[in-house]
Amino acid sequence: MRKLSREDCLEAIRGGEFGTGVTAAADAVAVVLTQSWCPQWEWMRSYLDAMTTDGQAEVFWIEYDREDFFESFMEFKESGFGNDQVPYVRYYRGGRLVAESNYIDSGGFARHLRG
Repeated sequence: MRKLSREDCLEAIRGGEFGTGVTAAADAVAVVLTQSWCPQWEWMRSYLDAMTTDGQAEVFWIEYDREDFFESFMEFKESGFGNDQVPYVRYYRGGRLVAESNYIDSGGFARHLRG
């Protein structure tokens, strides 16, 4: 798993979507947007930390409540992406958004990620 950078998040706020450095970082990409206090995130993180990728998939994450851009990112996520739940996951294949979810078990996550 790779933590989203400050610039990745600010680029999403400015452009309305994550840049290709994120969305096309691998054939299949998941982006987890969450807050550190969320117990469902802790459950997801435990299986994501154990997940191995073969270079064909990449998982990005951000606990945006721990960032100095918290308010602006939360507003963007809730109004721009239309999701006020955490964790919120966006799935991309070939650089294009193909699915979205909130908390999801490991099997569901893998199905969304791999298609």
